[in-house]
Amino acid sequence: MNLENYLNYENIKKNKSTIKRIFFYRICGTGMGSSACLLKSAGYEVSGADKMFYPPMSTYLEESKIEVHRLDDFELESLKGEVDLIVVGNVVSGKSDEAREIEKLGIPFCSFPAAIGALILDQKKVIGLAGTHGKTTTTYLGIQVFENLKLNPSYLVGAVLDNMPSALMTDSEYFFIESDEYDSAYFEKFSKFRSYSVDHLVLTSLEFDHADIFETLEDIKDEFRAIIPNVKQNIVCSDWDSIIDIYDHMGENVDFYGEKNVLIKEANKNGTSFEVTFNNSKYDFHTNLIGKHNILNLSAILIFALSEGIKKEELNEAIKNLKLAKRRQEEVGSYNGAVIIDDFAHHPTAVEETIAAIKIKYPDKKINVFLEPGSATARSDIFQDRFISSLREAFKVWIINPSKKTTAIGHGDLDFNQLVKNLKSDSSKEAYLITELDELIDEIKSNSNDQSLNLVMSNSTCLGLWSSDFVKSL
Repeated sequence: MNLENYLNYENIKKNKSTIKRIFFYRICGTGMGSSACLLKSAGYEVSGADKMFYPPMSTYLEESKIEVHRLDDFELESLKGEVDLIVVGNVVSGKSDEAREIEKLGIPFCSFPAAIGALILDQKKVIGLAGTHGKTTTTYLGIQVFENLKLNPSYLVGAVLDNMPSALMTDSEYFFIESDEYDSAYFEKFSKFRSYSVDHLVLTSLEFDHADIFETLEDIKDEFRAIIPNVKQNIVCSDWDSIIDIYDHMGENVDFYGEKNVLIKEANKNGTSFEVTFNNSKYDFHTNLIGKHNILNLSAILIFALSEGIKKEELNEAIKNLKLAKRRQEEVGSYNGAVIIDDFAHHPTAVEETIAAIKIKYPDKKINVFLEPGSATARSDIFQDRFISSLREAFKVWIINPSKKTTAIGHGDLDFNQLVKNLKSDSSKEAYLITELDELIDEIKSNSNDQSLNLVMSNSTCLGLWSSDFVKSL
């Protein structure tokens, strides 16, 4: 590994005046493509290359007029003298031949978090939305609330939004950015948010996840400890002992929210009335959102807005009709009278909270759950027992085996057969194992009627369900 031409966040800031032309290597990842579009809108000459091109990112790049090359037909040597900086996606392995090719070019290279952190975010009031659960949702809620307030924020979110791009650059001082814990690149093995110039940190939750990168929860906590001294305001959920542990030792400029100061007064299928206590004052709100986790996520945004001097009356108007991102409690259609819902949940905590929210919205439905534990952590043995309790409110359960070995450090694979057996014996619940798409579709069809709801939870393709002819015909 030759890092002679590697630039970190500080190096890029120092050389900012020399950077005009930027090339994104493996541009079609969600974070890479969105960052490329941001830099293009900020006035930089941007191009890129990748191996595969799929909507919505391929369409997004085309609409942004970014020239994209297919790597099979592209010579990296042609970049010499043509670009000032190469942004390398974290899909590139440090042991790969392509990493060695990039290093040999003699062109400065960096990660996308460092690039947007130094070239864009350093000039904005950055609200970083972080945590094990709810990052995407809370970011999207912040964007919508501040748009409804006519404050026109810039943003970057790692999801497909409804009739909106995943990233947008505006003249507003506010920039909302989803700030995940994943590492930045093969040459930057630390969390992306450490390069984001975060001024206001929202931390929604904190428990062990991403076992393919982190060995312990303490490793994740250390990533947050690294940025807290540079953050002007911390808005953090006090319901998590792990978060309290961090802020007991680094407790300046902290606003807590959670069950102690967010009170749900009424919740039904039409929405939620709730009270937020902030700076010793109580504020009543009403929103169309349903589910405790969604209300807590929204409360974090409201606390930030109140701290910015925005009035309660304006906020109540701004939160009346909010949306969730794609694959967050998304109703994709119906079959034989049963609503079909797609949700990104795959961690036991998210699974439990999602089922609870669906039960509020559909109190008279029998909720059938089809769960694919797809992430490296979910398909490991770490959550072998926790999945049982997280599914206790489901009517029937189907566990979908993605047939991929876990990459969790120091852990074996989830025993899918044992999980199904335990669900049957420990909770007296009907539970089944699915390994094929045709089988999954047949089970959904045969368990669809006007008394049921089919909730599919997966952070992956769910055996190809969401691109199948069955879903297209709903």
